[in-house]
Formats: sequence, structure tokens, C-alpha cells
Amino acid sequence: MDKVNPLHKFFRQAAIHMELPSGGRFWPQGSIDIPVTGQIPVMPMTARDEITLRTPDALMNGSGIVEVIQSCCPSIKDAWATPNVDVDALLIGIRIATYGPNMDIDSKCPHCAAENRHGVDLGTVLGSIQCPDYNHLIAVSNLQIKLKPVPFFGINRENTVSFQEQKLLQALEKPDIDPQLRAQEIQNSMTRIVDANIEMTAKATDYIEIDANTRVSEYDFIHEFYTNAAADILRAVQLRLTEINAQGAPKPSSVQCSECTKGYIIPLEFDYANFFVKGF
Repeated sequence: MDKVNPLHKFFRQAAIHMELPSGGRFWPQGSIDIPVTGQIPVMPMTARDEITLRTPDALMNGSGIVEVIQSCCPSIKDAWATPNVDVDALLIGIRIATYGPNMDIDSKCPHCAAENRHGVDLGTVLGSIQCPDYNHLIAVSNLQIKLKPVPFFGINRENTVSFQEQKLLQALEKPDIDPQLRAQEIQNSMTRIVDANIEMTAKATDYIEIDANTRVSEYDFIHEFYTNAAADILRAVQLRLTEINAQGAPKPSSVQCSECTKGYIIPLEFDYANFFVKGF
């Protein structure tokens, strides 16, 4: 019989219980266990979790965020499958569980350029996050297009591609690069960015309805359609995705400048390393 560690009762416990903006919808079967209360337990980060969030490679490829979510949220079995509508809420919940609900944010007043530090109640921010309306169909070119959340894996891949392309374009700015090679690499880079955007848009599409009897939901068909469709169709879908992302984002805070006393808005930025910097 294995000996029970007498320190077991001092292991970390759930610090908060939170409802997901999605309510558990959009998660693949087996990727999460929602308690009957509808609220998942969230535990504080361990020292290992904090170190993970300081590792650039782990943050860039997404594995660090996935590890921390699964470490702190035992109900989540596959954080790669986390719908994008739940990612920010989970990270806010983990920070609250670890450091408490108060967070200081530095900002510059847009009126007088004074540097300010304001306290933000993350509990209020968390409560303001709502699941966007995915039932609103996009009507374009006699088609009805329904969208859905993208899993964290898809979001992270797009972010990684964009970062890599930005680094490439910066490198191509060097004066010693052959102009012909620069032009070719820029063209290749733009092609990869467009391909990544089409891939993300296809993954965010639940189905495309042609008529009452024909509904296309196969990813390959949808991806092929966006690749060959008129540009205005893709723009309409991506505009709706931008609106949806804004609906599901943490709401900005209204603050007042300590110098000129004028009010302004500060967003809650999700630079993950900085967001969790308090514990390092």
C-alpha cells in the first residue's frame, strides 16, 4: 500500500469557480468535464507554471498556455481544443486564482501624455466577457454563412505565422539584400499570410447554406470556396469575425488621468508574459 504524503492536504486547492463564456458549448466531446454546477474550478499556478510562462518558445508555439490552463483547470482535458471565446476568460480566472482580483495597468494619458497607473478589478472584467452571437448569419452572394469559434490551436497557428512573417519582412529591410530576392520573398510572405487567413476563416465557418436543401459543412469544400471566391465575400466574413472577436473580448476600463483629470479608456492587453508578470 502506497504511503500517503502527509503534506497532501496542503497542496493547492481551487481558489475560484467560474462559468465559461461559452457555457461549455463548442468544446469537442471529451475535451472538458463541466460540473453539474456549470462552474469549473480554477487553481493557482505552481512555480513550474510561472516558469513556463517565461519561456518564449513555449509561448510562441502555444504549448506553454495549454500546459498552464490544464495545470490550473483540472476540468479541462485538452486545452488545445479551447474555443477562442473562452481563452481570455480562463487566463483572467487563472490570474485571479493566483494573485487575486486586483491588477495595476500603466498607461499614458492621450490628453496630456502623463504616465498613470490604475488598478483594475479583474473580477469585473471577467464578468463582462460574453459569448458572441454565432447565430447571426452572413448573407452574401445568395449564400447564408454561419460562423463558429476557432479552437486555440487555430488561433495560435495564425499568430505564429503572422509573427514569423513580420520577422521575415524586418530582415528583408536590410540594405544588403538583393532587390530581386527581396521582392520574391515579400511576395512569398504575402502569399503565406493570405493562405493563413483563408485557413482561419474556413475553420471559423460552421456551414455555408446554398438553399433550404443544401448546406455545406465540410472543411475542405469551405476552404476551397474561400480560396476561389470573390474578394468581397471573404472580406464580409472576416469583417463579421472582427465584430465577433470584439464582442467576446474583455471590455476596456474607463479611467481618469491623475494630472489633467480627463477621462480615457485603457484596454486589457493580453501579452501573456506581461499579464502574469507579478509572480516572477
